[in-house]
Amino acid sequence: METRNATEDDLPAILAITNDAILNTTSSWNVHPTTLEARRQWLHDRQAAGLPVLVGDIDGAVAGFGSYGSFRAWDGYALTVEHSIYVEAGFRQRGVGRRLLAALIDHATAGGKHVMMGVISADNEVSIRLHEQFGFTTVGRLPEVGRKFDRWLDLVLMQRIL
Repeated sequence: METRNATEDDLPAILAITNDAILNTTSSWNVHPTTLEARRQWLHDRQAAGLPVLVGDIDGAVAGFGSYGSFRAWDGYALTVEHSIYVEAGFRQRGVGRRLLAALIDHATAGGKHVMMGVISADNEVSIRLHEQFGFTTVGRLPEVGRKFDRWLDLVLMQRIL
């Protein structure tokens, strides 16, 4: 797998991965699918801010993508980032998420960030275990702060000091 910066050509695949996560998982707590234009604006906004949008490319196919952005909007949080990683269903359990997370950590570290946060649905045990393997620790659990698929969802906050 090659990890590289996303381009506009990757947006249809990023859109499909995003909408699959919205419609079929609790990885995203959005409930309405997004649009290509919204993903395009997101990509442009991230790039303009100097934030990474990385894709995992396997033989020309976008197997997943990841990015990070501000954890909170206030100045005091400037060196803390929150990341997200999404993997195409057919490529899960093949190391895509692991390689994307490693690349995001490297990018944040090289950029002088101090803390990376993972904000994960408590039922996503695969993601929680992955983050633990990368040295993230659970620093909080927020019971029933979200709702999707007609059930309450808990949120797990995981932190890694870079």
